[in-house]
Amino acid sequence: MLTVLAADGGSPVSVQLMPLVTALIVFTLAFLILKVKVWPKITKGLDDRDRKIRDEIESAEEAREQAKSALAEYQRNLTSARDEANKMIAQARSDAKAVGDELRSRNEAELVELKSRATREIETARQAAVNSIYAEASNLAVQMASKILQREINAGDQQRLVDDSLRELANAGRD
Repeated sequence: MLTVLAADGGSPVSVQLMPLVTALIVFTLAFLILKVKVWPKITKGLDDRDRKIRDEIESAEEAREQAKSALAEYQRNLTSARDEANKMIAQARSDAKAVGDELRSRNEAELVELKSRATREIETARQAAVNSIYAEASNLAVQMASKILQREINAGDQQRLVDDSLRELANAGRD
């Protein structure tokens, strides 16, 4: 067995009571002071830090949820805007087609009216030309008849009258 000798030459088993009691009192007082004064501050600081971290985590979770809902709202709005834009494009195409069809039908009606008017004008001009030719032919016939009645016609005279009548008819067509 090992024996340790005390520094003052006493027995290692002998205990001095005064330093031991003093050490126990100092330790107890230090422990009580630490327990009453220091330890609550440390635990309060740790609890505050813990609460702050939990609050920040909670705030971060709320912010994440808000961001998630904002993203979902943005996507809904974007989808809605796309749908509305597609509807507007479809409506614009429909309107453009309707306007195009209306313009086409108007143009066709105007063309039919122009064609009808031109046909009437041509028919009127043709009728006027025919009336003019008939009038000119009857004038020539009257002139020929009056010339025939004024004298007796031989073959040469007859040919000359026909040629004169044709020339007069040609001149009347130019006027």
